[in-house]
Amino acid sequence: MPKTLLYYITDRTAFPGDEPTRRARLLDKIAEAASAGVDYIQLREKDLPARELESLAREATRVISDLRTENREPRTVLLINSRTDIALATNAAGVHLPAHDISPAEVRAAWKCDAGAPASELSPQRPVISISCHSPAEVLQAAANHATLAIFAPIFEKKDAPGTTPQGLDTLHQACRANIPVLALGGITLRNAESCLRAGAAGVAAIRLFQENDIAAVVRALRSH
Repeated sequence: MPKTLLYYITDRTAFPGDEPTRRARLLDKIAEAASAGVDYIQLREKDLPARELESLAREATRVISDLRTENREPRTVLLINSRTDIALATNAAGVHLPAHDISPAEVRAAWKCDAGAPASELSPQRPVISISCHSPAEVLQAAANHATLAIFAPIFEKKDAPGTTPQGLDTLHQACRANIPVLALGGITLRNAESCLRAGAAGVAAIRLFQENDIAAVVRALRSH
């Protein structure tokens, strides 16, 4: 049975305290996620100016690299939300593309242009690309564009966005027929995650599920299904 894919989306603004404190808390959480075996971490700090985002991304890649040096087991990869340039500059593994962003082909073209840069264990020749999808048709398009993963949302109603219309499990099941791993996002909890996997999802993506809990315990629970 394939391993359940786990995808942590960051939000340092959810942590209390001033900016240095929140940043430190986030880096600790990234280290916790990597140590626990989370497959993907999307650095999604969209409010940060480019220079500060790049600095944070460098620290995040260093945290993951240090864990890999200490223990070859962690294989967590870091993706940068939307910013291919910052992903390349910081040796991230790839990018996450919001809906209506540039295409996966454009990301790969930029990666190819940068192929002359010093090789890094964390920055593969072929980038990892996840893409936001909100309909089965968009998932099919992501597969046709050779994205790595489709992040399908929102599956369930979210407490902080009560006006959004959830896709539901039936639509998730339709989306999972595409030839691409589909991860369920939106209101995912330990209670409802199993229903997403039964609907065909290759795994789950979340902010609060990882950021507000003991990640090792979450990983054990999700992978015991």
